[in-house]
Amino acid sequence: MEEKIYHDMAYQQENHWWFKARREHIRTILKKYTPNRNIKILEIGCGTGANLSMLKEYGEVYAMEMNEFASGYASETTGLEIKIGWLPDNIPFDEKFNIVCLFDVIEHVKDDKTALKELQKLLLPDGIAIITVPAHPLLYGVHDKMHHHYRRYSTKALRKIIDESHMKTLKISHFNFLLFPALLITRIIDIILKPERSTGYSIPNPFLNKILYKIFLSEKFSLNLISVPFGGSAFVILKKH
Repeated sequence: MEEKIYHDMAYQQENHWWFKARREHIRTILKKYTPNRNIKILEIGCGTGANLSMLKEYGEVYAMEMNEFASGYASETTGLEIKIGWLPDNIPFDEKFNIVCLFDVIEHVKDDKTALKELQKLLLPDGIAIITVPAHPLLYGVHDKMHHHYRRYSTKALRKIIDESHMKTLKISHFNFLLFPALLITRIIDIILKPERSTGYSIPNPFLNKILYKIFLSEKFSLNLISVPFGGSAFVILKKH
């Protein structure tokens, strides 16, 4: 991503409705898959570290990030050592983990198939991977270009690369579905106006920010119960065979 995006992320990650609600969704998923808190967790592509303090609630946390500013910021704010690395060919860890997390990461990787194959090597027997991605290829636009995304994913495309990685899918679903109509509108606006920054990129006024947060947050009760066929993002839980 552009260097400025990482600086914006450092500012937005604590207060932007999307980052805040997604963190709570991740927490909901982790509660189901971490009955034992004495585990090792790796976050790949931790950015400026928004999720690391939350991950500490569930085990011993390790992290890697390719951008030096982001890794330095994350290390300073969390007290963790953030190693420089990236998928699929520069992974600075020899040990294996109970959980490996990639939150909106593999869309940045040109060879996502090889990335998932390498991911399996990091997991302990019966270890799991928790992955989130931007969904629906037709929504690819200004926001994705800003963040240097190679793609957005359909669940069909996700299943294809998962099958090729020889990992088992425990759960696959969309989320951010309640605000999906609004997302469609913003993408249409971006297609028409072609702005430098995508609509909704910045933190909105406090009132709207709180409303959007509450709407997105309300979905968390469904995450472990049902699989939703549409939404702005998708998540998948994978298990090592």
